[in-house]
Amino acid sequence: MSAPDGKEWLAYYERFPYFSTDIIRDGCHPRVFEHEAATGKAIVLCHGLTDSPHFLAAIARHFHTHLGYEVYLPLLHGHGLKAPRGMEGVELGEWKANVRFAVRAAAEKAARVSIGGLSTGGALSFYMACTKPRITGDLYLFSAALDLAGGPLGLIGEFKEWLLGTPFIDALDSDKPLIGRNPYRYDRMDMDGAKELARLIKETDDLLKGFDAKAPFPKRVFAAHSECDQTADIQGIKTLQKKTPRDGFTPFFIPKDVGVSHASLVLQEPIYASDAAEGEAPLEAANPKFAEMMAAISDFEKKHDW
Repeated sequence: MSAPDGKEWLAYYERFPYFSTDIIRDGCHPRVFEHEAATGKAIVLCHGLTDSPHFLAAIARHFHTHLGYEVYLPLLHGHGLKAPRGMEGVELGEWKANVRFAVRAAAEKAARVSIGGLSTGGALSFYMACTKPRITGDLYLFSAALDLAGGPLGLIGEFKEWLLGTPFIDALDSDKPLIGRNPYRYDRMDMDGAKELARLIKETDDLLKGFDAKAPFPKRVFAAHSECDQTADIQGIKTLQKKTPRDGFTPFFIPKDVGVSHASLVLQEPIYASDAAEGEAPLEAANPKFAEMMAAISDFEKKHDW
């Protein structure tokens, strides 16, 4: 893998032997972006449910090349596989173990460790920022899944209702294969993975309730979200905003009329089908505000008093 896209994280396979180079789809591998000489700051970036580290590669390049970070992109349990077997046996506990390993690797290189992620990865990042002392830096959220659970139908019931209103409506079709035309994500959300996300959101809901004006969320937050996101409700981010000191929360909210979808928020370049015909539209569009979002991240990061 060329340097601009990071290196395949071989030590990751030693820690998590259910992954290996042979069984992971091309381009979906865990990655690291490291400098020859440690810079003193690092970040862990966590991908979302059904996708892979590829989705965060452009953001990782920005942190590494322009902001001087060591960057670690774990691959979550059950993801990126050539033969996913319906994500059978996927576990939230393993997702947490994957991220903890990345945080430890980052802490070995840097005294200041930040964390961030897309969707489910954003929820995991918030959870880790609340519970892991090694995360001494900032929290970066991209379409974070902080508001999908709760309500009168109950946790799993409302989660199923939410699924039916998203592009992942085929999630309930257990006969449809996970591998399709998208080279970097599964084509549908399996209920095994969805249930683990529901468990995670319940935990982050409980953590979020513990913060208020007298005991605010203690870390600086950069939160990017599209107002037309039909997958992760922006209200979860706005709730966190209310519980973070004003000077510690930087929102980057993209207006609804721009039309940036959930996962497209983090894409600098579109994603095309593996067998796309010439002129065929992309499966995942690029974010037209990506460069503006990276500039906002740079401004946010540079405000810190090192």
